[in-house]
Amino acid sequence: ELVLNLDFGPTILDLAGVSVPRDMQGVSLVPLLEGRKRPNWRQSVYYHYYEMGWHNVQPHFGVRTDRYKLIYFYESDCWELHDLQEDPHEIHNLYGENGYEGIVRDLKHELRRLQEELGDRDALATWEL
Repeated sequence: ELVLNLDFGPTILDLAGVSVPRDMQGVSLVPLLEGRKRPNWRQSVYYHYYEMGWHNVQPHFGVRTDRYKLIYFYESDCWELHDLQEDPHEIHNLYGENGYEGIVRDLKHELRRLQEELGDRDALATWEL
């Protein structure tokens, strides 16, 4: 399943028997740790990398599913699409290649939905559907 470090806090609170505050992001992993499937588990994750650090990665944001990752490098206005099943090391950029238009469209809609849901307004202003 797709999990985030944001899930650690709710998981620890759940294990301690404490209610998770409504404004806290993330979801308890306890059911997954117990081997149970959670209904309506997330099908995608959003991330936003803000600064060029020691490993020289340009600021960007993206959406990841179990199979694909769509990335937008907003300072250079550059998109990347990777098929994580066929290319787990993200070597070949599929963005703009024939046959991937529907996947790109769907991932852009999901990216927009997640940015709106999470309130990343600065990222929303950098690109259009």
